[in-house]
Amino acid sequence: MSRTIQKVAIIGSGVMGASIAAHLANVGISSILLDVPTTELTEQERARGWTLESKQVRNRLAIKAIDRLQKANPTPFYENRFANRITPGNVADDLPKIKEVDWVIEAIIENADIKKQLYKQIEEVWVEGTFVSSNTSGVSINEMVKERSLAFQEHFFGTHFFNPPRYMKLLEVIPNTNTKPEIIKQMTQFAENVLGKEVVVAKDTPNFIANRIGTFGLLVTLREMKRFGLSVEEVDAVTGPALGRPKSATFRTLDLVGLDTFMHVANNVYQKVDDEAEKNVFAPVPLLKEMVERGGLVKKLRKAFMKRYEQTKGPKFALYKWIHSRTKNKNV
Repeated sequence: MSRTIQKVAIIGSGVMGASIAAHLANVGISSILLDVPTTELTEQERARGWTLESKQVRNRLAIKAIDRLQKANPTPFYENRFANRITPGNVADDLPKIKEVDWVIEAIIENADIKKQLYKQIEEVWVEGTFVSSNTSGVSINEMVKERSLAFQEHFFGTHFFNPPRYMKLLEVIPNTNTKPEIIKQMTQFAENVLGKEVVVAKDTPNFIANRIGTFGLLVTLREMKRFGLSVEEVDAVTGPALGRPKSATFRTLDLVGLDTFMHVANNVYQKVDDEAEKNVFAPVPLLKEMVERGGLVKKLRKAFMKRYEQTKGPKFALYKWIHSRTKNKNV
């Protein structure tokens, strides 16, 4: 039976979850954006007389995510007033509201065990017929719902959006073994005709298609960088528009994705493939491991790659100088 998608619930108010909500708002689809409730008050909240039971406090993560969307550049909205189409909430109080939606999108941390626990909670309030999908970039679609009912599995699939969702045309749709073919067909048509996406239906393999290719290309680039002793600037100069690619090239793209995210995606393939030659290609690069250990996991090295050597000051200057010296060292 065909299902009209008019309202969506998005669980996870991080960059991707919030941005997906924004793009849905762009095409007139309202959503509820859920995250975990906060457990501590800020000084500002105390001054306002709010408590841990106040909705403004419990929904803080989602509220702040919606606020960030309106300040983001490039803007995820066609018009900022569309932010009114997103309602903030939290999973402790508002998960039962998914009974009112046509599609539930999970966009939480890339951890299979945590996702499994969430899907268990979702199924407890899920209405059969409601689509449920994961925005995972590589966690197995089958693995996440193997403990769920057949009916739930039949309506479950992957919808891997790319950042930023408003501007990136590609959408990977990944069925599990039991997903109904007619649901994949309907979602493909909806994504193409309503969301303006170019859909690729992928198999449930590690990192699917785009991230498998993209991760491979970046790791090869890093190894060639080491081999020829190239700098960050030199690599970006030859791997951007000169090759018909975006000006973000290699390292600006890595900065946008997040170093910790990239490391996770690459390691996902490394751990799950059996072919030894392929495994060697996806083996962790020592340089990236060292950069994560020096703070990239938290700060994602933002601006360390983005700004020129002479334009940064203080701790960021020291970090950039270290990166520059390491990439020039062929023993890395």
